Amino acid sequence: MLVQLRPAIVLFALLTVLTGLVYPFVITGVAQAVFPRQANGSLIYRNGQPIGSALIGQPFDDPKFFWGRLSATSPFPYNAASSSGSNYGPLSSALTDAVKSRIDALKAADPTNNQPIPVDLVTASASGLDPHISVAAALYQVPRVARVRGLREDRVRALVAQFTEGRQFGILGEPRVNVLKLNLALDGVQ
Repeated sequence: MLVQLRPAIVLFALLTVLTGLVYPFVITGVAQAVFPRQANGSLIYRNGQPIGSALIGQPFDDPKFFWGRLSATSPFPYNAASSSGSNYGPLSSALTDAVKSRIDALKAADPTNNQPIPVDLVTASASGLDPHISVAAALYQVPRVARVRGLREDRVRALVAQFTEGRQFGILGEPRVNVLKLNLALDGVQ
C-alpha cells in the first residue's frame, strides 16, 4: 500500500507547490511588470490619496453629480466584496418598486426633463458594481447637472464627450462613460 500512496503524496505536494505558489507568483510578477496600474486595481487618485477604482461603481446621489447604475450588492450598495446582481425577474414586484423609486428620484431631481429615461439609470448591472453608464444616460443628466452647478449645458456635454470611452477593441460593447472620472472632472470645472 505504501508503494501506491507514496507517488500520490509526492504528486500532491509537487502540484501544490506549482499551482499554489510558483504559478501565482509568476503571474503576479508578470502582471506587475506589464500592467502595473490594472494589476493594482486601476485606482484613481486625488491629491495623492486613492478615492476609487475605475472598475467599480460608487454611489452618487447629490444632484450636482452624474448618477451611475443602481447597485444590487449587499449589505450596502457598491460593496466590492459582494458582487452580485439582484436576480429579479421581469415580473418581480421588488424590481418594479426599485425602478419606480429611481424614476421618481430622477424626476424629482430634474422635473422639467421630459426625455425618455435610459434603462441603465433605473436598473442594476449584472455585477451590481458597474462603473459606467451609457452615453444616453449621461446626456439625460446633463440639464440637471448643468443647472445645479451653474454651468452651460454645452460645457457639460463637452465633458461627457471627453469622457466617453469607445467600444472595447473597436467592436465589443457600446460606447460608455465612467461616472467617477466624469464627476471628478466636473469638480475641476469652474
